[in-house]
Amino acid sequence: MYQIRQAKIKDFIQGKQIVTIRELRDLCPDVSLMTLHRDLDALANDGSLIKLRGGIKVIRQAGESSFQIRQNESMEAKKLIAKKAVGLLNEGGAVFFDAGTTTLAVIKAMPDINLTVITNGANFAGELQRFANITAYICCGVLNKSHMALSGHGTLDFLSEINIDVGFIGVSGYSKDSGFTCGIESDMHVKKLVIGKARKSVVLMDAAKLSRLMPYTFASLEDIDCVIGDDSMPDEFLRDAREAGVTVL
Repeated sequence: MYQIRQAKIKDFIQGKQIVTIRELRDLCPDVSLMTLHRDLDALANDGSLIKLRGGIKVIRQAGESSFQIRQNESMEAKKLIAKKAVGLLNEGGAVFFDAGTTTLAVIKAMPDINLTVITNGANFAGELQRFANITAYICCGVLNKSHMALSGHGTLDFLSEINIDVGFIGVSGYSKDSGFTCGIESDMHVKKLVIGKARKSVVLMDAAKLSRLMPYTFASLEDIDCVIGDDSMPDEFLRDAREAGVTVL
């Protein structure tokens, strides 16, 4: 039983990077404070987390990229989102996958069907090569080695000539006032272009992103067609999406 609880705690911490003891007590209200500290000690001993005064945070391992770290965050939410997203794939269609860890989870969950895949995820090529029936196009452009994303004029020029049925877009943050946001200006331009071209634009976002605000806004709720999230999306967001005519899965 404690292994399940510790896995739950670890996933929660990885999703938020830094959490307080109070947040963890709210997460696990049925255990004592002493038991909670024992769980945190066990998690800290594996070298991936470190206890702070009143909380705990994720440690970035030496040599590990930002992409690798994010890939291990909120893993259960990513799997759930990927399972829902696969249901939007239509055989014979052209699909864009934005660079990101959640979109990669969708690719991992895809069936091997007749599909054209376009992506600016430089590291997606290895995963896509295992499909016999998928034709894959990797955008040209400037590589962000931290996020493994291709962007810039080369990427935009390539995408401007491509027709897209469904565009799956990753998100770094969302707020009601600022809309969907990301942290890199060049990524913003890619996301905006794809949302404008795709017949159906789909944002992939777990509930943890609703508490984050990044510098660059690339879309509002009204600009997209669908949001695929985990099962903990708050009622306020669901209401706002419904009023904007956006489907939430």
